[in-house]
Order: sequence, then structure tokens, then C-alpha cells
Amino acid sequence: MKPTDISVPDYFHKVVDCQWACPAHTPVPEYIRLIAAGRYSDAYMINWESNVFPGILGRTCDRPCEPACRRGRVEKDPVAICRLKRVAADFKDDIRERLPKPVEKKNGKRIALVGGGPASLAVARDLAPLGYECVVFDQDPKSGGMMRTQIPKFRLPETVIDEECDYILNLGITFVGNKRIDSLKALLAENYDAVFVGCGAPRGRDLDIPGRKEAAKNIHIGIDWLSNVSFGHIDKIGKRVIVLGGGNTAMDCCRSSRRLGGEDVKVVVRSGFEEMKASPWEKEDAMHEDIPIFNYLVPKEFTHDNGKLTGIVFEKVKAVRDDKGRRNLVPTGEPDQHFPCDDVLVAVGQENAFPWIERDCGIEFDKWDMPKVDPNTFVSTNPKVFFGGDAAFGPKNIIWAVAHGHEAAISIDRFCRGEDITVRPAPQVGIASQKMGIHEWSYDNEITLDKRYRVPHREKVVALRDIKAEVELGYDVELALKEAERCLNCDVQTVFTGQLCIECDACVDICPMDCITFTANGEEDELRQRLQAPSKNLTQDLYIGNSLKTGRIMVKDEDVCLHCGLCAERCPTGAWDMQKYLIEMTHAEQACHSKA
Repeated sequence: MKPTDISVPDYFHKVVDCQWACPAHTPVPEYIRLIAAGRYSDAYMINWESNVFPGILGRTCDRPCEPACRRGRVEKDPVAICRLKRVAADFKDDIRERLPKPVEKKNGKRIALVGGGPASLAVARDLAPLGYECVVFDQDPKSGGMMRTQIPKFRLPETVIDEECDYILNLGITFVGNKRIDSLKALLAENYDAVFVGCGAPRGRDLDIPGRKEAAKNIHIGIDWLSNVSFGHIDKIGKRVIVLGGGNTAMDCCRSSRRLGGEDVKVVVRSGFEEMKASPWEKEDAMHEDIPIFNYLVPKEFTHDNGKLTGIVFEKVKAVRDDKGRRNLVPTGEPDQHFPCDDVLVAVGQENAFPWIERDCGIEFDKWDMPKVDPNTFVSTNPKVFFGGDAAFGPKNIIWAVAHGHEAAISIDRFCRGEDITVRPAPQVGIASQKMGIHEWSYDNEITLDKRYRVPHREKVVALRDIKAEVELGYDVELALKEAERCLNCDVQTVFTGQLCIECDACVDICPMDCITFTANGEEDELRQRLQAPSKNLTQDLYIGNSLKTGRIMVKDEDVCLHCGLCAERCPTGAWDMQKYLIEMTHAEQACHSKA
């Protein structure tokens, strides 16, 4: 194997597993250390730069960072990264003076943004400080998109949405509410320099089974029903409710039903419990509120009595895999089951709907009727029209929409300046030794087994009485500090200098994870098998250091290293050092014009 080139930005970036897994590449360990130090406003601003909505995401993010967390290598539960993000938002000072100021002199370029959700707001947040005139159109009266209309208030209070959307709109952005865009051609004719489409996936899938039309009065599409609840158009539901679907929308529907009068609320899904798309914590919260989840049941018919819904007939199925390993659901042959109910909420998926985009305006669509969008630049086949969020590649989540927005903003900026949009700006990278003395580090490197601290919840009886009462109360300062201390600081890297090594093997002896090996070189597959501890996770790199006097190499398995610094403390020659690696993705800003 060749020696590792640690000057390549992505090498150490991948080692910071949480940041690498985050679509917006938020510097997670950096802001967690600031929380531990009580610097909540600084932690908030680090989040605001990358993920734009710290308070919102601290409550609702799908947490792709947490399964990647290095704490999960040694314990069952990762660091509560998402809920620590909320801590920064809850305990920050007034940070408005730290935000960019509205630009007095515009640059003459006008950008239209369709949809007022996270993708569009992220684009506007990046472009407005550069002097662009950004106009956001939304069919609803207030900004926020699905964050406001489809996430229940008991998970995300409206005050948090208002605060973080206003931070963006107050940058000099024009928001036009109650305005549905019915024609892209008409919008393009208004001489905007670019158009960004961030309208989400606004259409819920329906079920075309017998009884659907006859019992339509009490069968509701989940996302539409949640929107009506959000705007106060619906404030009650029948006592017996069945929610069809296994995603997060289904969990929001069933929990909302419990608060609007549903006494017997059930969730029914086609798949197995572990295969449900809902996040594990969403399922746990639903079951905690006495909502059972029934699996491997396929709806066959809505039963009704002269148009009044009486229940659903389900067929029992099982999962069977074919010769190629593909999973199929096949009937078990058991008798059908009838579940009586008063109302049904259908939450079996969402679809994109673009009836307002004329098919002769230069935008090509694929066989699924989705626009053809470049995954790197987010431009469509019309060079003036860009897509992001659910509108680009189908339903995902808020953090993905934000990441799309950052990339689309770079493309729009470069397009409006007549530059190649495929050229992307390099990130900012900083690396600095954490050594304060021979055996003293500027970060807490104590490695202890420490179980995850539970986030306090409102008492169930109280929570179910008020659909706007936030269920999760968040960490207080003391719990936040304890949870922050579980972070293993995986952005403080072990950096090896072969010329200083005397091959005494002191680092090998002291390493608690047996992740360092001095050995002869070889092909990677073979080398992984003869390390101190065989390296089985091929998605994680081997750190190769050479220039050793004996001709051997130093191999460190990045997968299991805990960044404890014991190797550097023990090394008599300083061949090992602990260096904090900070990578900040470059967004559409003045600095990126030269970095590109």
C-alpha cells in the first residue's frame, strides 16, 4: 500500500464519521466541545453556517450522523448529536448581530425561488449577502414549507420555525405568501436571471382499493390532513383511527390523532417492524403513547355501510426472498382480518407533482415524470432552472434539502457570473496541534463507558391533552454537559511522522483498541488480515505511514481508533501528534469566488 496523503481534504474528513455522514457536513465535534464549554451562541453559529436551521433540526432531523458516531464502536448508543444541536439553540444569546446584514447595493441579478421550504431558504440565505435580489414564492401565508405544515407542533413549536425563518428573510429577502406558481413559462417571462424550484413533494399517494370512493368522507391523505391540522382547519377525529404506512409521516399522523380525540389508534404496515421507514425514535414515541403497530398486513378493502366507513379488511402476508435475494410479500393463506375504525389516514408515501411546469420550456423529464437534474450542480436541462430538496430527487428530509440548497446556490452564483458551474469551490481546511505540554492536550481525551442520557419528556397525560404542547423538553445545562462529554473528539486526528519514529512499539503496547501495527507492506486485502486486530470494515481507511528505518510500515485502522491520544502521550520522540482537523464546506460567498 502507498503511504497515506493526509493533505487530501477528504481523508481526515471521512475519519470524522459524524461530519462525513451529515449531508451538510456540519463540524459536529467542534460544536459539541463548545457546548461543553458553555459557549452556546458560538455552537449555534457553527450550526447556522452549515445546516441553517439548528433549532428546527435539533428537534426533527433524521440524524444520519448518529449511526456513524464513533461512540457506537464501543457502546450501544451514539452521542445524542441531534439533541445537542437543540441545546445550542435553546441556550444561545441573541445572535442577530452576528448574522449578515442586508446588502444595501444589489448586484442587479434577480432570483425566483418556488416554495418557501428549507431548500429555497438555504439558497436565499447564501445568495442574499452576495447582493442577489431573492424572491420566494409560496402557496401558504408563511414561510417554512413542510417544516411548518407537516411537522406537528408537539414536535416543532411554531415559535422556533418563525425565529429561524425570520433570520433568513431578514437578510433582505422578499417573501410572497399565498402565491401559487401556476406556470414556469410565465415566471421565466418575468426576466429572472435564474429560477430555483424547491416546492417539495406535495402530493400524498392514495390507495385504489374497493370502498375508497364510497367511504371517501372518512379516508384522508396523511400529509394533507397534517397540513389542515397545522392550519387549524381540522381539530377532531373519530375515536377509532387506523393509520396506513410506516414512515415518519405515519408516526406524525397517529400521534396527532391521539391528541385530537383518537382513543383507539392503530398503525398498520405492509412490511416488518424493522423495515419500516420511520426512524426508531419515532416508532418508540408512538408506542409510548399507546399506539400499537401491526405488521405484514396489506389493505384489501375499505368496508362501509351506505357510505359510512366501518373498517378495513387486511390480507396477512409474509416476506419471501427469491433466488436473487429480492424480497417479495406473498399471502400466508391465513383468513383476512377486519379492523373496525371511524377514520383512516393514508400515509403510504409522497409523490412529486409538476403540473405547473410546461413540458416545452426546456426541462426534460424522466420515465417517472421527475425532472432530469444534475446531482452535482442541481441544474435542469434548462440552464436557468435549478432544483433542490424533495423536488429534485424525491422525498428525503430537511438536512438533505439544506445540503441541496448550498450546492444549488453555488451553481446559481457561478451561472449568473458567466462561469462554469461544474467547477466547485474547495473547502477550507485547518489542522493544528492540540499539544499544550509534553503529555497534556487541549481537549478532553478521557475514554470512559458512559451510557446515553435520556432527553426529558413531558408527562404523557399532559402531552396528549394539547396538540401544541412540545413533548420533548430538551436537555438542561447539566445533562447537556454530561452528554457532550460522551463525544470522542474524532476530529482530533492521530498524525504520524515516520522520520521521528524509532519503532519502539510503545504506541502499540498502550493502544486500548489494538489499532496500530508495525509490519511489512503488502496488498490491502492481505494486509488487513494480519494486523494486531484484523480490519473488517472496508469502508474505513487504513492510515499508512512509511519512512521507517527498518523498511516496515506503520498501519493504523481508522475504524476502531478512539482518538484518545495515548499513543502520542506514550511516544518518546513525538512521532505521534494529536492535531485538530477542521473542514468547513465553502458556500456561495465572496470568499468562494477566489477559492474556486
